[in-house]
Amino acid sequence: MSKQVIIPEGTSKPLAPYVPATKADNIVYVSGTLPFDENNDVVHVGDAAAQTRHVLTTIQNVIQTAGGDMDDVTFNSIFVKDWADYDAVNQVYAEFFPNEKPARFCIQCGLVKPDALVEIASIAHIG
Repeated sequence: MSKQVIIPEGTSKPLAPYVPATKADNIVYVSGTLPFDENNDVVHVGDAAAQTRHVLTTIQNVIQTAGGDMDDVTFNSIFVKDWADYDAVNQVYAEFFPNEKPARFCIQCGLVKPDALVEIASIAHIG
């Protein structure tokens, strides 16, 4: 098995010991992605839709760095701080997956920073 760490240009240092993604053979495992800027500060505080867009754009950048695109995503794990944001998350999510949707789950939970409203981890099969 070939294994490659994926770190897009301009990526900030993670808060914990992990990398943005790992590519094993043709599978890309994208770490849980939060709505952080380059200093690991939460962006778009209070706006679940804007945070979701930021998170999915970050994931898209990771997958493109690995040689794929969002159509290659096969599974997403979605974590929301509050079910009240579920509809806003889904509206933005649908923009990034306009064709066949990946399998997924969504749970409500606390996130690593109180102002973060959404976190998404992805799996993509490239090639």
